[in-house]
Amino acid sequence: MTHPADAKNKEGSKVPEVTWPIRKNDDWESLDTKSLFENKKVVLFSLPGAFTPTCSSTHLPRYNQLAGTFKKLGVDEICCVSVNDTFVMNAWLADQEADNITVVPDGNGEFTEGMGMLVGKEDLGFGKRSWRYSMLVDNGVVEKMFIEPNKPGDPFEVSDADTMLQYLAPEQKAPEEVSLFTKPGCPFCAKAKALLSEQGFQYEEIVLGKDASLTSLKAVSGRETVPQVFIGGKHVGGSDDLDAYFKG
Repeated sequence: MTHPADAKNKEGSKVPEVTWPIRKNDDWESLDTKSLFENKKVVLFSLPGAFTPTCSSTHLPRYNQLAGTFKKLGVDEICCVSVNDTFVMNAWLADQEADNITVVPDGNGEFTEGMGMLVGKEDLGFGKRSWRYSMLVDNGVVEKMFIEPNKPGDPFEVSDADTMLQYLAPEQKAPEEVSLFTKPGCPFCAKAKALLSEQGFQYEEIVLGKDASLTSLKAVSGRETVPQVFIGGKHVGGSDDLDAYFKG
């Protein structure tokens, strides 16, 4: 059997016609490839399994983070496919808080097999799973595929969100990662979040008393007041500092 990384990619071909049973609001519904792809431009990435390390720490979060940028470039939807059932995929999506991603539970592997991306991971007790890849699909036709190379383990070199962004817009600069410490009811925190949103930044909010302590805030920022904003790994400061940062 030819390894997915060594097989001919599906560029120029239609995606397989598949219907998936999905669980939504405690009811069973159906999702099919026609409703997912017809008359839309879709970025789809596929990975070995929900809750697995690279998938959870990097692959899905970065696509979720860049969703706004992809939308500005004409992408209608971002989908994540895995050979997992709908309950697992829904639980993973909730755990990741990835509201910008549509998860596709290819539990029987039909779509993945149709794409030629099904691979045996019996050595890990996974059975048949998807090889890691990403693609841009325009009205049901695969425009571009990025397939991870045939290397031992779980290579993650080309199916990432930044590679897809580079394909869509070579001159587009990816937005920097932003985190800010806040606390409930803080007007200066609200101002900082509004400033970030106005500038088109997606951000991770770390709420004192829930996600972190005052001790943690002081340890990472050297300050005891909120908000404290970090952009691209650098400490910007509070809301006034952030305002000055954007004004240059």
